[in-house]
Amino acid sequence: MNNYPISRRALLKAASAWAPASVLGVGLASAGGASAQAGLKWANLSPGFTTLLTDYIVAKGLDKANDLQLGKPTAYTAVTTYYNDFVAGNYDVCIGSWDTFASRYIAGVPMQYVCSVTTGNMINIVTQAKGPATIQDIKGKTLAAPQSTGTYRMMRAVVKELAGIDLETYAVVQNVDNPAASVTLVMANRADAGLTWEPNVSVGLKRVPDMRVLYNAGEEYRRRVNLDLPYFGVAVRKDAVARDPRLVARLNKAFSECIDGINTRTQEAVTIAGANSGIPADVLKTAIASKRLEFKHVSMQNEEGRRSILSANEFLVRNGALTKLVDNGFFAA
Repeated sequence: MNNYPISRRALLKAASAWAPASVLGVGLASAGGASAQAGLKWANLSPGFTTLLTDYIVAKGLDKANDLQLGKPTAYTAVTTYYNDFVAGNYDVCIGSWDTFASRYIAGVPMQYVCSVTTGNMINIVTQAKGPATIQDIKGKTLAAPQSTGTYRMMRAVVKELAGIDLETYAVVQNVDNPAASVTLVMANRADAGLTWEPNVSVGLKRVPDMRVLYNAGEEYRRRVNLDLPYFGVAVRKDAVARDPRLVARLNKAFSECIDGINTRTQEAVTIAGANSGIPADVLKTAIASKRLEFKHVSMQNEEGRRSILSANEFLVRNGALTKLVDNGFFAA
């Protein structure tokens, strides 16, 4: 059983919002069908795994097969600019962390969440071989972590509720600029542990084979809450959906086919991404094989998908990582 069940009110509210759409056929193709909108823009972030998704979709023609005019994605190297340009409406489809999208939506940005594509298995605390044996053993020790990120806030919430530990008072948190720096400090014995996420975990394990994972946020959440902890997903601007009501269904299908391809033909996928990802192909392959980089498509057109987000949303609000719950308009249905 789920030890932290979503409230009955939230589930009933979500269910009622989609019942009329099911009856009226909202979002389904009209007789004759609507053509795909022209000039749909999207982007990726390099270095990083988002190029694995965008490059695979383009290389395998999954955009064209699903009547999507996506074309070549705009490449970003700065995370802040990547998100800010999506918020500003400079492109239509963005791959990012669901809680980042939720916080922007709560602030009034006209966007909707289409689907989740990875789980929280990506988020880890790593340590050296002779480092802390359990999460409880980091008491008073140095934890390197990028504190400005939503991922840090998500891990802090998970550890606080599931292990009863507030990282900021229990350990000595050393702020770093990015998740790669956390791993670097652990490798150099300048931090006892480091909060990071894939593929940085696998990069560190390749360079220092006796480094190990101390705590995996996704695995612990699934074990205790009996649900996946959602992490990265796909968001779309509301104006793009307004121009083409069938867009959401087609995006879901394209990303579902993409993730199926990555999971069943991993070597082909990492080869396609190649140098664009900024990550060696063998490292990406290791991350996927380990299930730390766990690709899983969950559509917000389904109750399962909406429930996973609403449950995680309640979890993060309860622990101060998000200010409030999203409403039904957040979900691209």
